Amino acid sequence: MSGRCNDVAIVDKGRDPSQIIYFNYKHYGYIVNSPLNRPGSLSPMWKPPERIRYRTHPGEWPTAAVAAASKLFMPLNYQALSLSARTWVPAMVPWRATETGFVTPDNLDWYERFARGQPGVLVVEATGIRDIASGPLMRISDDRFIPGLQTLVERVRAASDGQTRLLIQLIDFLTVRRRPEPEKFFARYLKITDQHRDALKADDWSENRVRKALSDLELEELKTILSPREFESLRFGYREHVTDTQIPHIAELPETLPVLFADAARRAQIAGFDGVELHYAHAYTMASFLSATNNRRDGYGDSLENRVRLPIEVYQAVRETVGKDFVVGCRFLTEDCIENGSSTDDSSFFAQQFAAAGMDFVSTSRGGKFDDAKQPTIGDAAYPYTGPSGYECIPGSLSDAFGPFGRNFAATATIRTAIRNKGFNTPVVVTGGIHDFQQAQSLLESGTADVIGLARQSLADPDWFFKLRSGRGDEIRVCEYTNYCEGLDRKHKQVTCQLWDRTDLDEPGISRSRDNRRRLVAPHWRSD
Repeated sequence: MSGRCNDVAIVDKGRDPSQIIYFNYKHYGYIVNSPLNRPGSLSPMWKPPERIRYRTHPGEWPTAAVAAASKLFMPLNYQALSLSARTWVPAMVPWRATETGFVTPDNLDWYERFARGQPGVLVVEATGIRDIASGPLMRISDDRFIPGLQTLVERVRAASDGQTRLLIQLIDFLTVRRRPEPEKFFARYLKITDQHRDALKADDWSENRVRKALSDLELEELKTILSPREFESLRFGYREHVTDTQIPHIAELPETLPVLFADAARRAQIAGFDGVELHYAHAYTMASFLSATNNRRDGYGDSLENRVRLPIEVYQAVRETVGKDFVVGCRFLTEDCIENGSSTDDSSFFAQQFAAAGMDFVSTSRGGKFDDAKQPTIGDAAYPYTGPSGYECIPGSLSDAFGPFGRNFAATATIRTAIRNKGFNTPVVVTGGIHDFQQAQSLLESGTADVIGLARQSLADPDWFFKLRSGRGDEIRVCEYTNYCEGLDRKHKQVTCQLWDRTDLDEPGISRSRDNRRRLVAPHWRSD
């Protein structure tokens, strides 16, 4: 939730593809490491050790005249991107689609409610480009999804009076399996190798005896016998890496992904969207290609030039398909925020390449990786938003001395400067705890970014933009950054905000959550 969707297919070996379960990466609880044969227990998400409580202080709200004259509400025009204001609602996952990925009335209500606030851009949730089971998350992997998406576009157009540009975020993800029972791992999943036999001095043992012997060993002993990937699969569950080039479909990703993204973009264009946002951030496939941890040796890894190669080829395939008048940009990381991960210097280079290739915008995020995720309990899957890099992505009100507001600002400014130094004017979108006018305006005036993105604050008050522009800032519901929305996301419940989801529950015609305890969209605000 909160500004970007981070989702993954969770599959069990041997399970029918129709039974794949789709979980959201942003699981805000983690599992404490535990002995091998005992499940762990749920604990709060990782937080900085200083644990300072922060509260929002939006300061003085502008008059309508001051807001109208501000850079925040100035138009922006760059190539295909034409905005009435420099305000942006990033992609959020509401858990409202059907189990088969179709748009529902609840999806329509969700996006219509944001559109009433008339942001410059509204980005529709991370939407899968593969036609595989993915739970209640939208898909754009086949033409049968187009009619529902068309209806969504029409609802947004009408609700915003044509003021809001509508983009859809396109994603690809690799397989992640649940952490197995140790007995099942050794009995079914582990492939016995000569390495295992040599370590056990078991050349003449039966395979079953080898499996039993391994299952009886302590964790530290297993660490010296199992390969790093086998040990990872035991403790965290199996997951595919973009570096697994011994697996045919992983080796073929440079051939398959440009086609898949281009086909999805074509469907978005047919449905009436203004453009697409290619999701190159967090633990998704494309972000893994960009990461410094990508050491592929086939020309798509190791060096900066090779790591950015596939993201550029995906963009080029999309651009060739949709033409120059359709908005195409990307969301990517300023930093991986993991050991040996990509730095701001890396991302500055990537941004220059994106700009040179012709992208209409770049949007920045940070962190959210598998590499520092906490060990899940047996039967659950690892989530990349449970460790320090996850916190860097979506910091809450409990933080360190640096605070939760603006952890991505300096890196974003560096990236924008790098783009400008190459002679490009590609707009840069910044997000990260922005909730007040003065802060937003200063980011634009200082050259940190060109567009201001608000996720959690937009969820707290979808009318933020309209109220501000109307000189009614004192009526804005200000996000408290408690990550209540993340708690719902963790439980795979329809996402709402604690500031309004119990308000006017008896209002005629409102949609309620599946448990009937919460309203699904914010109450209507009357400007008269």
